[in-house]
Amino acid sequence: MQSALYVGLSAQVALEKRMDTIANNVANINTAAFRTDAVKFETVLSRAGATPVAFSSPGADNISREPGSSTETGNPLDVAVMGPGWLAFAGPGGPAFTRDGRLQIAANGDLQTVNGFPVFDSGGAQISIDPNGGPLSIARNGVITQDGNEVGTLGLFDISASANLKRYGNSGVIPDRPATAVLDFAKNGFRQGYVEGSGANPMLELTRLISASRAFEGTNTLMQGAESSMQDAIRTLGDPKA
Repeated sequence: MQSALYVGLSAQVALEKRMDTIANNVANINTAAFRTDAVKFETVLSRAGATPVAFSSPGADNISREPGSSTETGNPLDVAVMGPGWLAFAGPGGPAFTRDGRLQIAANGDLQTVNGFPVFDSGGAQISIDPNGGPLSIARNGVITQDGNEVGTLGLFDISASANLKRYGNSGVIPDRPATAVLDFAKNGFRQGYVEGSGANPMLELTRLISASRAFEGTNTLMQGAESSMQDAIRTLGDPKA
């Protein structure tokens, strides 16, 4: 049995997953605060034979933490996060996190994400604003003032670099361990009137797609060659006059 066929097939499965993630990145080039997907590949050793054979695993999704560039909008309800922090909002089973700072005020006064999820302060409580109280001012440390009065504070949270992230929606994530409130605003904070763009780089993603496509074609050529070699061996060994 030739292992090249199985090695090639495992590589194609892995490359197909890689191309799917790249296609998703490209589809979200204009999504605010979108975090790109990457794939971590591992090697699986098969020791069925005398010589170990390395196979590619399908790979595990890995959400990048590289931020997108910020663009000025002039909207007082837009905030861009400076530094590695995250905004917190009500997720399906607890807090979820995002850097998409396009906020809105609901009819009942709840401060929400652009998708209608309540936004939390640093203590994990919802923030309520008077919908008719006039424009808001949001300071670097997240303090919200309205008509000269402090009405709330946006929470800014740090997610450990060792935490695994699960995607929630287009720009939200849910870590596998609790996030901690940011207390130092020297290098962290908010910038009112700005929105963070997508972390996907069109040219880089296109280059990756071309590279993955060529690698897929290469493995296909390898498999065709292995199959042809096997057929030649069968014909030769099966012919008693050979």
